[in-house]
Amino acid sequence: MAIVLLPATLAAEAGGQKRFELQAATVGEALRQLPVASLLFDEAGELRRLINVFVDGADARGGRLLDEPLSADSEVRVVGAVAGGEPGKWL
Repeated sequence: MAIVLLPATLAAEAGGQKRFELQAATVGEALRQLPVASLLFDEAGELRRLINVFVDGADARGGRLLDEPLSADSEVRVVGAVAGGEPGKWL
């Protein structure tokens, strides 16, 4: 079974669960099984722009993304991008 790992912010929306073991052939199939799928995909069914996905440590956006095949021991990590802020201001 593939393992999908969520960041804390999405895990909070998934009832606190950060790790999911899923039977899925592709990244898209795995992500659509998650209880937070509506937060990951837009109305057209496309992955939201600020969601990054890594499969076994490799950025899936550089490959087939949602059609990327998964093996039984694949690890899928969902990472929300950071955006916004005020230009010229640093913490």
